[in-house]
Amino acid sequence: MTITDAETAPLPFDVIRPVKQSAPVIFASPHSGRHYPDDLMAATGLPELVLRRSADNFVEELFTAAPSHGAPLIHAAYGRAYLDLNREPWELDPRMFAEELPSHVNTTSLRVAGGLGTIPRLAADGRDIYTDHLDFTEVRQRLSRIYFPYHHCLARMIEDCQLTFGHCLLIDCHSMPSSSGLNLHSNPGLNNKANQAAAIGDRRADIVLGDRFGTACAPELIDCVHRTLSDLGLRVQRNNPYAGGFTTYHYGRPGTGVHALQIEINRRLYMDEQEVVRLPAIQRVQAAMTGVIAAVCNLPMTYFAAQDAAAE
Repeated sequence: MTITDAETAPLPFDVIRPVKQSAPVIFASPHSGRHYPDDLMAATGLPELVLRRSADNFVEELFTAAPSHGAPLIHAAYGRAYLDLNREPWELDPRMFAEELPSHVNTTSLRVAGGLGTIPRLAADGRDIYTDHLDFTEVRQRLSRIYFPYHHCLARMIEDCQLTFGHCLLIDCHSMPSSSGLNLHSNPGLNNKANQAAAIGDRRADIVLGDRFGTACAPELIDCVHRTLSDLGLRVQRNNPYAGGFTTYHYGRPGTGVHALQIEINRRLYMDEQEVVRLPAIQRVQAAMTGVIAAVCNLPMTYFAAQDAAAE
């Protein structure tokens, strides 16, 4: 990154805080960043629009009411194609580098194999993002400038929340392609009646809630979110196909009173996925998420108490 780039580059994330935090809840949007730096655009043969299709565009807007209900909202500034904040810090694909990677790098995760490591190899359409090998030094700089500051801030927010209230619920906010969501016929393991109803035939779920199969979040909390969205007529299913990423399993510790829940919202509900533009229906989805915000922020404190996680 040149000096000029550094002067014009945005901060790695933004935190919108309430005047006073009155609820033990934090909302995070790690994939909604819209800044694609010059070094990325110089290194890729793909247009920015293709890169933007990998991101959770506009998701932070869907949760913009959080501060008015007493909960902070942290959201990324940089595009997911540049750096994925919902990964381990060192999930890297060795095929992207000419040099041998250090031993601490995780080169064998399923996310790396799928081209979606901390520095993604593939765009949403399956094409390679980079036309040449990356320099590992540049990757370290990206993590130092963006990844670690984001997670240090999020960890501090959780710590402060727990010190104030005794517990914390982190809601990690995402969107999913309209092709996501599995149907009943292809998933005989969907034995929950609500999940079956959400997946009948070829109908895709509107919302997928992920709590790492009960290990990251108290059941009362995910039940509240599920019920709120279902009452609004949305089709909700759990942990299939998204059970929660790095943020959910890294921070979710119900036994210590820190809960983490991932929300995936079907993009077809509020945006044109190809052109990456908002649809008028975004207002209805925003209203639905405001309903979720209000519901969790008004829960009795006993809902957030420390409890044993479900068995792995």
